[in-house]
Amino acid sequence: MKRIEAQSIASVLEEFFDANPKVADRLGESRAIEAWYKLIGASAAKFTSSVQIRKRVLYVKLTSSVLKSELSMCRENLIQRLNEKAGRNVVDNIVFT
Repeated sequence: MKRIEAQSIASVLEEFFDANPKVADRLGESRAIEAWYKLIGASAAKFTSSVQIRKRVLYVKLTSSVLKSELSMCRENLIQRLNEKAGRNVVDNIVFT
C-alpha cells in the first residue's frame, strides 16, 4: 500500500482539537492542574488539599492561611503561567479556600 497523504501526529491532533474545542479545553484544564503543583513547588504543594477548575476558575483548597495570603498576592502571575503551561487560556481567576 502506498501512503498518499502522510501527516504528522501533531497536525492530526491539532485538527482534532480545532474540531473539538471542549476536548481541547478539558486537556488544557488537566495540564493546568498538573502544572499547579510544579509551579508552587513541593514544599507548598503539601499544603494543597484540593485543586479543581469549574467555569474557568481554579479553586485551590489550602491548609495554610499564610500560604493563602502569599499566593493571593501573586495571583495574576500564577494565572498567566498556568495558562502558558496549559497551552491555552483555561483559567481566568484563582480562588483560594
